[in-house]
Amino acid sequence: MLKELNQVIDYIEEHLTADITLEEISKYAGVSDYHFRKIFYYLSGLTLNEYIKNRKLSEANKDLLNNERVTDVAFKYGYESIDGFTRAFKSWSGFLPSEVAKTGVSKSFPKLSFYINVKGGESMDYKIVEMPAFKFAGVSKRVPMQFEGVNNAIVELANSITQEQKEAMHAIQNIEPYEVVNASYEHEHNFMKDEGDLTHLIGVLTTEENVSELLDVIEVPAYTWAVFPNEGPFPETLQQTYAKTVSEWLPISDYEVIQAPGFSFTRMDEEKENYAYSEVWMAVRKRK
Repeated sequence: MLKELNQVIDYIEEHLTADITLEEISKYAGVSDYHFRKIFYYLSGLTLNEYIKNRKLSEANKDLLNNERVTDVAFKYGYESIDGFTRAFKSWSGFLPSEVAKTGVSKSFPKLSFYINVKGGESMDYKIVEMPAFKFAGVSKRVPMQFEGVNNAIVELANSITQEQKEAMHAIQNIEPYEVVNASYEHEHNFMKDEGDLTHLIGVLTTEENVSELLDVIEVPAYTWAVFPNEGPFPETLQQTYAKTVSEWLPISDYEVIQAPGFSFTRMDEEKENYAYSEVWMAVRKRK
């Protein structure tokens, strides 16, 4: 996967002035669109859209320093109007395209290179579970994505759940892992927009046909799931496990992630403050 990522970076470089789509890039990588964008995001910290935009504007900056006309540079890198290019360039660099040649101000965004950084022989425990089709049933809302610390929007969602909703959830809970779970889906960085929200659901897994109108329902087909147990300080350990599954396990495994809601559950330790056992569940399939 590491070699493939660097080949894709070279492919992007060759097509910075072409009308290339994200789907074409993923096809070139030889994996699903969703899988590639997810791995790219976790390894680079950028969406594929953001990376391509930054590289185009960086190369545009070079052209402007070489006294190429703003109009020519704008159209060269796929902008349909001078105004659109000017706004994007100003937002990215802090100065106008017309100022570059006059003053020599410059900003760059280098080409990415992926490499292996061995940090120690930490192993990742996981299991593969085959699950039938089921439903998530619970309470959901749009929340901002947050990779570190406590997400206050999720805390507010949890506090908003009524006793009637809790009783409705527990009445239909009938499938592994038999826990109240946190499921996330419709990630805007996964990956069609450059915004950072997702839909978060707190609820249970069920195969029941009749679900209370008090609950939101998400249908999930039968999938294979990779399950990652973890134990330690909460929420840091859980968040680190999420990151490691994508940045370390997926690139070297025989699996690719499926565009389906991922979920986790947490059991807090009553004897240790802010300490918990958690599991991360990710829908996967064998890579071709």
